[in-house]
Amino acid sequence: MASPASQKVLRDAVLGFMRIHVLHHAAEEPIYGLEMIEELKRHGFAIGPGTMYPLLHSLEEAGLLRSSVKLVSGKNRKYYRTTKAGDVLLVRLRAQIRELVHEVVDEHDEPGATPRH
Repeated sequence: MASPASQKVLRDAVLGFMRIHVLHHAAEEPIYGLEMIEELKRHGFAIGPGTMYPLLHSLEEAGLLRSSVKLVSGKNRKYYRTTKAGDVLLVRLRAQIRELVHEVVDEHDEPGATPRH
């Protein structure tokens, strides 16, 4: 069983991955909370509205997302898109992810690779 400290590190990392994933989709097209809960579920992240909506609100408060409300089937639905700042951050994050994946994953998948410390 993992220690509470390692569980916290894992949770923080997963939340970071989810934020990046949300930004990625919001840069492509308008998104809404339930849609992103389902999208993340497809990737093995089981989260509920109590995690998703605060995550969306925090990205909006940070100026990375902007929201608009549309009437869908007689109900108001809040959609999110990236702002210019969100798009710029996403470009930086993608570059950092590529570098980290190369170092942490790709180099260790090569034949004869040994862990570096």
